[in-house]
Amino acid sequence: MLVADRNRNGAEEVAKAIEAAGGRAVAHEVDVADAAAVEAMVAATVAAFGGLHLAVNNAGIGGPSAATADYPLDGWHQVINIKLNGVFYGMKYEIAAMLKSGGGAIVNMSSILGTLAFAQAPAYVSAKHAVNGLTKTAAVEYAKQGIRINAVGPAFIDTPLLSAIDPAALQYITGLHPVGRLGTSQEVSALTCFLLSDEASFITGSYHLVDGGYAAP
Repeated sequence: MLVADRNRNGAEEVAKAIEAAGGRAVAHEVDVADAAAVEAMVAATVAAFGGLHLAVNNAGIGGPSAATADYPLDGWHQVINIKLNGVFYGMKYEIAAMLKSGGGAIVNMSSILGTLAFAQAPAYVSAKHAVNGLTKTAAVEYAKQGIRINAVGPAFIDTPLLSAIDPAALQYITGLHPVGRLGTSQEVSALTCFLLSDEASFITGSYHLVDGGYAAP
């Protein structure tokens, strides 16, 4: 497994944990907003492991909080470059490698906001809606060539991305989930691993929520 992150140290920590558990992992530094860097990441994977069969595109930032008319242009471009362009770059080069490897599966990390609105987050919401459309389009294009492509839509997950939110806002966000808590990264990874596995061989072009009932009301 190649573990790629903009934070090299973070990638190395994850790679070491995988190897300690008996797996094989290589750390790689990448900025997903840079198409050439993403291409090099995929090439490094093929060089290290002889091919590519499974991929997860999961990188993002929260972005500024502002209404659409007040949203800063630099914030818009940064969010779109990472959360949408990064997924496109990943699939562009991953699919090409998978075609050479005989097929595979891709999971794109979307969000509950890939289907719902959320005030003060026009860039984030736009990017995630677009990721869902991109996922479905690519899934249709490559289904007959043995590549499955799906998206996962988490609600608010207890990760460092929420660490800067003040307690009152965090309490409000938590209350949006009927189960009464935030999700965990383990719950998201369980769904992601299932979609990558052969047990999901008849699932492609789909968007799967892991949201504690957020979208149900």
